Amino acid sequence: MTYVIGATCIDEKDQSCIDACPAECIHADEGDRMFYIDPDECIDCEACVEPCPVDAIFAEEELPAEWKEFITVNSMWYKDKNAARAMVDSWMARN
Repeated sequence: MTYVIGATCIDEKDQSCIDACPAECIHADEGDRMFYIDPDECIDCEACVEPCPVDAIFAEEELPAEWKEFITVNSMWYKDKNAARAMVDSWMARN
C-alpha cells in the first residue's frame, strides 16, 4: 500500500503534506500543478493525510473511484514527468 495525491491538489499545492512527511517522498517541480507521492519511497505512515487542507491524499485502496488514474499519475511523475503532467492536464480538461 502507498498513499496517493488526487485531484483536489491540482492548482492548490498547499505544502503542509511535504512538511509532515517523515520520508520526504512528496515532490513537485516549479510549475507543476500538484504534488506527487513516490510509491517506492512512501512508508505508509499517513502523516501527510491530516494536514492536507483539500483532502487530496488517500491510501491507494481508499482512493475515490473517480480518482483511480491518480495512482498512475503519482508513480508516472517519477518515471516520466511530462507524461504525468499531460495526464493531469487531460484530467482537468475532462473535469
